[in-house]
Amino acid sequence: MKPTQQLHDLGQRLWLDNITRDMLASGTLRRYRDELCITGLTSNPTIFDHAIMNSASYDASIEDKVRGGKSGEALFFDVALEDLTEAADLFRPIHQRTGGIDGWVSLEVSPLLAYDTATTVAEARALSRRGGRPNLFIKIPGTPEGALAIEESIAAGVPINVTLLFSTEQYLSAAEAYMRGLESRLAAGLDPRVPSVASLFVSRWDRAVADKVPERLHNTLGIAVARRTYRAYRDVLESPRWQRLAARGAQPQRLLWASTGTKDPKAPDVLYIEALVAPDTISTMPEATLRAFADHGRVRGELSDTGGDADAVLARFRESGVDVDALGDQLQREGAAAFVTSWKHLMSGIASKADAMRKTA
Repeated sequence: MKPTQQLHDLGQRLWLDNITRDMLASGTLRRYRDELCITGLTSNPTIFDHAIMNSASYDASIEDKVRGGKSGEALFFDVALEDLTEAADLFRPIHQRTGGIDGWVSLEVSPLLAYDTATTVAEARALSRRGGRPNLFIKIPGTPEGALAIEESIAAGVPINVTLLFSTEQYLSAAEAYMRGLESRLAAGLDPRVPSVASLFVSRWDRAVADKVPERLHNTLGIAVARRTYRAYRDVLESPRWQRLAARGAQPQRLLWASTGTKDPKAPDVLYIEALVAPDTISTMPEATLRAFADHGRVRGELSDTGGDADAVLARFRESGVDVDALGDQLQREGAAAFVTSWKHLMSGIASKADAMRKTA
């Protein structure tokens, strides 16, 4: 049995952390679904920046939209939704078979809105309507301003993928926002079944401290933070507050492992996948990591609800001078800034392509 099938059978869902038009056209995504148990995917501004700017596959679509008077963000979202709605249709049978729990694709709001609550809420609603698919998540960053947008979007019935979570505290803020949104729906007499996932970024922790701690601590911080967060996740699901929501029909906001590609060339290429096996979670994987795990990954056991040795590992980092709490906030700010950089590069690149097409028209 393939390792990817083993993960699936244990109750952990595997999503691809990538999308390109070539992947769709070649049937690669379908093969990942059928042969490697991929049951959803995520996208972000960096993924689309690489996809659109490094391929001519999008040029015809961009040219068509330029002729229709589109430009900038409006043009991009039209192009992105072409890919994502096709992917959503590919995963639709899974979505139907699992009662809406699995088979999702994700589209992120403009990263320029990471600290703008009102506009984020409006854009999330608009993108959800434009997508027109029941299995389309809208991604909202889990910043303090984003937490308010998450609450309002859930209350409005928009399925949300909370992105850019790095710490346990940030995850708990997202879980709180989700529950408040569901409670608002129930108070208004609305259906509380509005799905959501909370995406915790893992590998960036280890890259951030690689030159600050002894080698024995390398590539252990991200896993420790994830294990601690998994304990918090289980606690949320067992809390009386959540149990009351579940009794009214609410679905759990599943915890999703993001940024699972190994950054350290000296470390195993499937390090984070093997370390974070847990039922009722989602593991998103870049293509290289997916293929590596399918080839030589091993399922060694499941995470402990208690977080295992997470507290002891985190204590060692604090003893080495790492302010883990401050670093989590820093990583979130840097992650938001990196997406803004990718976004601006993407908007500039699309504008350049559009200008060239106008000149040759």
